[in-house]
Amino acid sequence: MNPYQYNTKQAWKVVLIIIAATIGIASLVYSNYLVKSLSQSERTKAEVWAMSTRSIMTMPDVDDEFISFVYAVRDSLTLPAIITDEKDNIIFWRDLDSTKTNIKIEDSTKTNLEYDPSYFQRELIRMKSAHKPILLNLENGEKWSVYYHDSKALRNLKIFPFIQLSLIAIFLVIAYYVFNSIKRSEQNLVWVGMAKEAAHQLGTPISSLMGWIELIKIKFDAEDDQVVNEMERDVTRLEIVADRFSKIGSKPALTNYNVYEVINNFVQYFKIRTSEKISFQIVGETHVEAMLNVPLFDWIIENLLKNAVNAIDTEGTITIVIKENIAKEEIFIDISDTGKGIPKSNFEAVFQPGFTTRQRGWGLGLSLTKRMVRYHKGQIFVKESEVGKGTTFRIVLKSNLNYEPTQV
Repeated sequence: MNPYQYNTKQAWKVVLIIIAATIGIASLVYSNYLVKSLSQSERTKAEVWAMSTRSIMTMPDVDDEFISFVYAVRDSLTLPAIITDEKDNIIFWRDLDSTKTNIKIEDSTKTNLEYDPSYFQRELIRMKSAHKPILLNLENGEKWSVYYHDSKALRNLKIFPFIQLSLIAIFLVIAYYVFNSIKRSEQNLVWVGMAKEAAHQLGTPISSLMGWIELIKIKFDAEDDQVVNEMERDVTRLEIVADRFSKIGSKPALTNYNVYEVINNFVQYFKIRTSEKISFQIVGETHVEAMLNVPLFDWIIENLLKNAVNAIDTEGTITIVIKENIAKEEIFIDISDTGKGIPKSNFEAVFQPGFTTRQRGWGLGLSLTKRMVRYHKGQIFVKESEVGKGTTFRIVLKSNLNYEPTQV
């Protein structure tokens, strides 16, 4: 997968997120429209209730049929409401907590309203903050103010879209995680099967090659021949590669090794198989030790060195710096090259399976490298890079590990 393909894949994810966000926003907008419509309807009801209450409390004697109609209109309101005079004295209320209110009927013409003052003040403040008051002008010059707050149905409708979207988002996140886990598990099984089969297939020809090399040494008395010895080293290397693949999906043992010695041994093998125009330097502390599986750790270093070599057009330098952070019991291994560099936007993408800048690359090297570093309970990341000047990868290992190894 080249950067264009990777970016296209990322673009599709962004498009799907935008579509999901659009649906969510549309839901919120429509719910807001319903809330405004219902809110306007409730205000109209509050106005009708206010005027009917004023009529009942101020109108002269009228026939029973009309007064019954007015009472029916007033009692049809189901909103909590309070009427106050110009001095904020409470004149009447509707649908408040019955445990905090009490109505005494002293006689047939006078009603004395008793209530919990602190409760009513809290409710009045709450209603004032919820809506503008409805003003009523009486014939005697007095002015009443009617306050109310939303019904329970309207309050629930306001928060329902957020609850709904939250539940949908949680469901989608869980579903995405589950499906990704299943997909990764299936991919891991395929890769493990392919790796073990490759190791099995390599076993027979490698054994044969070792036998042929021994025959060449005996027949041509070539025990000290440099070419034959290098051939033997390469076949031994093939054995190590086969062993690597056979360990995928298992839990290889970790042993305490000197980090400098392990890296130096591999670099000495690697550099004579690389262009003479590329120089290698290993600097830093030579005494630090870490828990390593050498075949897998060599694979980590090999992948990083190959990437560094490919990044250098003709000639350049690859530098490996080994440092110890004693306070945190960590070892830093910085592998730097003087190659073409990596854009900052691709610092994370380079570790994604399938990401490559080469036309014939599979894009698996750094992905496998990151996985093997994690097996060593370490981290790997692009420490720094500048296009046209080079890149530095940093591996962080624990210098004192006591843990059960995880699956490769």
